[in-house]
Amino acid sequence: MVPALLKLGGHFDLDEKLEKISLYEEKMSMPNFWDSPREAQKLVAEMNKTKNVVVHFQELVSQYEDISTWMELAEEENDENIAADAIEQSAGLINVFNEFELTLLLNEEYDQSDAILELHPGAGGTESQDWAQMLLRMYTRWAEKRGFKVEILDYLSGDEAGVKSVTLSIKGLNAYGFLRSEKGVHRLVRISPFDSSGRRHTSFASCEIMPQIDDDVEVEIRSDDLKVDTFRSSGAGGQHINTTDSAVRITHMPTGVVVSCQTERSQIKNRERAMKMLRSKLFERKLQEQKEQLAAIKGDLSVNAWGSQIRSYVFCPYTMVKDHRTLCETGNVNAVMDGELNPFVDAYLRTKIFANVDGSDDDV
Repeated sequence: MVPALLKLGGHFDLDEKLEKISLYEEKMSMPNFWDSPREAQKLVAEMNKTKNVVVHFQELVSQYEDISTWMELAEEENDENIAADAIEQSAGLINVFNEFELTLLLNEEYDQSDAILELHPGAGGTESQDWAQMLLRMYTRWAEKRGFKVEILDYLSGDEAGVKSVTLSIKGLNAYGFLRSEKGVHRLVRISPFDSSGRRHTSFASCEIMPQIDDDVEVEIRSDDLKVDTFRSSGAGGQHINTTDSAVRITHMPTGVVVSCQTERSQIKNRERAMKMLRSKLFERKLQEQKEQLAAIKGDLSVNAWGSQIRSYVFCPYTMVKDHRTLCETGNVNAVMDGELNPFVDAYLRTKIFANVDGSDDDV
């Protein structure tokens, strides 16, 4: 495990992190530290995050050394029971290490941010709307299993079943970093429950992922460029229904970006949350434009666009979920739809992150 961490080079440097913690503590001890509360809170959060990583790393090293000691003892004593215990602990440690390794590698600027997730069904009416509803459940279950907080910001029910669109706020450390692997078009193949003839149908739904950005991030939004509409809220299963026009829809006229929020009973609060969503969308749009410009310079023209599915979910004539970018696949469709997305997230992040990392695999 230690050699495996060392091969990551700049992704983890214990001495550097200890030095950062020391600098943070020095700044926090200054008399005027809390004169700027927002900056102070940011620094405290950054220090706690760095401390957590260091403590986790040190615990992993300690466990690794303990297991090594037990293995040596088992060999000296020729004790199969001790060896079996050490091997069992090693298997658990490998899983913990792999998760920790991914966390370290989520080092892009907004990877540790909360996320906004949007689902939109493709052409196909009820079929695609039901598929979007299934994806909503899948992502909700995945987030809850990770201990993330999930909140529905906007929900538009389908005509007969499913959803026409839904926007989620997913809050938790590294939420955006993990979920950016899900951006793109998801394809479903199944026997339709809405087709009396029992025919097989193919449905599509798109997933958009954006980081929830802080208010102090500069995104220019002119009030003259905004069209604001209000309407009555209507949530899933009749939830959040109001008798006043409290829901808010904001259209950014220059880009055509539209956001809406109906989770609050107050129109003012819904407008505030919608503006935050708009800022995140415009910011993500700006980041995407920059990435596309860099890709064009490098000669890489591939983009995640509508019609180029990133993953297929096949329920019939066989069962399989396959990611077309990493070739990661499983036949346990039910587990995936119940939120077991970690193998796909892991494979995507490792493919992207290790693309420019040179080094051979090391045993834990």
